[in-house]
Amino acid sequence: MAEQPRLLEGLDPEQRAAVIAPRGPVCVLAGAGTGKTRTITHRIAHLVERGLVVPQQVLAVTFTARAAGEMRTRLRALGASGVQAQTFHAAAFRQLRYFWPRILEGRMWPLMDSKFRIVVQAANRLGLSTETESVRDLATEIEWSKASLIGPEQYPAAAARTGRSTPIPPEQVGKAFAAYEELKNRAQVLDFDDLLLHTAAILEEHSEVAEEFRARYRSFVVDEYQDVNPLQQRVLAAWLGERDDLTVVGDANQTIYSFAGAAPEWLIGFPRRFPEATVVRLERDYRSTPQVVSLANDVIEAARSRPAGARLRLRGQRADGPDPDFAEYDDEPAEAEAVARKVAALVQQGVALSEIAVLFRVNAQSEVYEKAFADADIPYQVRGGERFFARTEVRQAMAALRSAVPRADPAGEDGLPALVRAVLAEVGLTAEPPAGGAARERWESLSALVDLAEELAETLPEPDLDLARYVTELEMRAEAQHPPTVEGVTLASLHAAKGLEWDAVFLVGLVEGTLPIQHADGDNAAIEEERRLLYVGVTRAREHLHLSWALARASGGRRHRRRSRFLYSLVPDGHPAALPAKTKQRAGESRTKQSTKPRCRLCATPLSSTMDIKLGRCSNCPSDADEDLLSRLRSWRSERAKQLKVPAYVVFTDATLLAIAEQRPADESDLVAISGIGATKLERFGSDVLALVQGR
Repeated sequence: MAEQPRLLEGLDPEQRAAVIAPRGPVCVLAGAGTGKTRTITHRIAHLVERGLVVPQQVLAVTFTARAAGEMRTRLRALGASGVQAQTFHAAAFRQLRYFWPRILEGRMWPLMDSKFRIVVQAANRLGLSTETESVRDLATEIEWSKASLIGPEQYPAAAARTGRSTPIPPEQVGKAFAAYEELKNRAQVLDFDDLLLHTAAILEEHSEVAEEFRARYRSFVVDEYQDVNPLQQRVLAAWLGERDDLTVVGDANQTIYSFAGAAPEWLIGFPRRFPEATVVRLERDYRSTPQVVSLANDVIEAARSRPAGARLRLRGQRADGPDPDFAEYDDEPAEAEAVARKVAALVQQGVALSEIAVLFRVNAQSEVYEKAFADADIPYQVRGGERFFARTEVRQAMAALRSAVPRADPAGEDGLPALVRAVLAEVGLTAEPPAGGAARERWESLSALVDLAEELAETLPEPDLDLARYVTELEMRAEAQHPPTVEGVTLASLHAAKGLEWDAVFLVGLVEGTLPIQHADGDNAAIEEERRLLYVGVTRAREHLHLSWALARASGGRRHRRRSRFLYSLVPDGHPAALPAKTKQRAGESRTKQSTKPRCRLCATPLSSTMDIKLGRCSNCPSDADEDLLSRLRSWRSERAKQLKVPAYVVFTDATLLAIAEQRPADESDLVAISGIGATKLERFGSDVLALVQGR
């Protein structure tokens, strides 16, 4: 058969080698930003197109529903519809539901949403604490044990062998684990780990089931293979049997789930287990600028005892960008307010809010940033909160869209985006966003659905583009937990950021005791995992990268913290953040003597919050805004936003309009003195705004 170039166009030599590798064992060592999803989906589509496998015989597994949904979307676009792309648990659930009645008789036991209730019962039986945090700690240990193929009786010895920090004595954890299993089985329910355990056991113990399954699936692909745990590897081995038609993709440098039992040894040891394997290394980074790539390499090359399979050195393929920025602050509120100001500056430069992320080590760090962004009137979303498709307004919107399908004109003159906007107007979508709070979040959710319609309008041919097709796309995304982009800065933990990327990334709170986390100290393996977390954070950035830390937690607190040990070799020599503490203190005292804080223009009180500085007055003083001017400014902003086809806040935020209406700038110098108005916005909008202020 002649070579089919369509699926090989645009691939670099290493990607191409992975795509055209023959059926059999293939190991793709793929660094961050090297196009691994593109590579493996093209490999699957290439095998299908060449007739080497039919789509329904391929099972591709990954670790999140979002990643699986993205893989299915790409495969459909490449002509490989029918490939099963699922998470390990979703694949096992489907198989178990099919084989359970035949092997275990009766209906399959239901799956628990959470093990919390039964863990509480087990703890109560043993007289252990049933406080929420204690129960969560016990549940974590049970999950680790099952993922590591460790039973209740083996837990104490395993915890000692691995140096695991246990919430209560290991013997009590083991007893609680045993009680949990007894109560769960008595209630005839399953937890998520049971899906994998029972699937593996059925395939291992019933040859007729294994033969039927292996006749159904002949080719396997595992993404993020560095994150497999012993239980998942056992399931994979049961799926394969004696066969070797397996492609694995991963990066040992991004192993960040060891606490849950993940181990990179399966990835690193793949060539030893399959001596005939094709091994391909992807090191060309297409995501990040050379400056970001260089810092990422410096972070990971400082790691100790890196196995040969982990020594990928990224090579940046993009044009040059700005150098990563380092900054030290007196306290966390000051750090958060500075980040908010930098975000506002990036937006002025044209960076979309949805392309900006603030990443931190623990979720509790988000609170100070939520406040800073709220004060600065900057929309944000907290990743890991309520799922997009579970939101009330999104469920209502989808119901309205479904009901509109029968009466929708497939040949509407205004196109799909206008039709979707009209339907969503019935459930509350307005032309202008509300000022803030829950109403603003609801508006952002509905607006994201319109953005998805516009995205489809740009990618799908006209005959295929109608409301029914759009609703189908929404339902597939809901099933895959693959939401559309919501316009707002993303706040997320480093773990939650895995697999994502943004134009601009702020890595914050980089102090000893937080990164590395305090309980990792003294454990070399745990410290190295913390270093890999920083590496993951750095490699999320395409262009702008900011790293910062604060010396105190609260405003005015004792500045006793020190920056993360991982930063000492990264901060450039001579950078202010690299100066010794005493030198910085003297420099800070000198600057303090020479400068004065901004003061309220009404009562002269020193200003500290971002919002107060923007308005030029403290929150205790009443607004003296010209309401007529404010109304004219809002009308003007609405028209300009429509002309530019951008959300209104991209022109000016509500807070900036209020500041203009209060301060009534007389000329350009007065205008740029308002926080949020820089050179770019002055050039684009300055003359219009000044004309409005002067009543013209």
